[in-house]
Amino acid sequence: MRIGVLRTPKGRVFARLEGESPRVGHLLDAAPWLGGKPTGETLSADGALLCPVMPSKIVCIGRNYAAHAKEMGADVPAEPMLFLKPPSALLDPGGTVLCPPESAKVEHEAELVVVLGKRAKRVAKEDALAYVFGYSAACDVTARDIQRKDVQFTRGKGFDTFCPIGPWVQTELAYGSTRVQCRVNGVTKQDGTTADMIFDVPTLVAYVSHMMTLEPGDVILTGTPEGVGPLLPGDALEVEIGGLGVLKLGVGKG
Repeated sequence: MRIGVLRTPKGRVFARLEGESPRVGHLLDAAPWLGGKPTGETLSADGALLCPVMPSKIVCIGRNYAAHAKEMGADVPAEPMLFLKPPSALLDPGGTVLCPPESAKVEHEAELVVVLGKRAKRVAKEDALAYVFGYSAACDVTARDIQRKDVQFTRGKGFDTFCPIGPWVQTELAYGSTRVQCRVNGVTKQDGTTADMIFDVPTLVAYVSHMMTLEPGDVILTGTPEGVGPLLPGDALEVEIGGLGVLKLGVGKG
């Protein structure tokens, strides 16, 4: 099942998506992870998809691929390394990542997203997948120079538009062996697989739930494979997670 958010005259509306082109949205009265039910209405979803999540928090995992840790000149962490992005960083599919004037080195990081389906607090690893609603794609956009200057990640990761997610949430995915790609101007820059993650999805959900209560609709960005690199105004950016569609974005000047 695929869940998207559509732009309608009534505002943002969750929908179950069917078909490819044209794609049809079966409207829901709320997010499905909040118990949303079909309204009986349908709407064309082509060209109208918005960010498919509205989380209370965006939890991110750093250095979860050994090759990426190496390219950053950092050690592989002994346990998951957590940081947060603000919900104000979210960006719709088809939106424009804005390079802020405070940074001279904005970079892309393609990532698999885990979307929580119910409240998770101190869950066991063996039970963790029961708390997952589905999966999506994201770009953990990073002002690398600011990140290195500040040491901690809040400012370098938290600018507006620095967390595009989409194009939809999908409930079925081979999360343990899924291809993760990023293309800039049609050229592949990142091409990895979630099989190379140091900490897998159940481990991450369980671990985070011992730090903070995860609410339905909250998201975890699971880390990025090697190949991160620069984004410049005018670039065309694509993130593709196998089976989850392509998250297409522009890049502009903030």
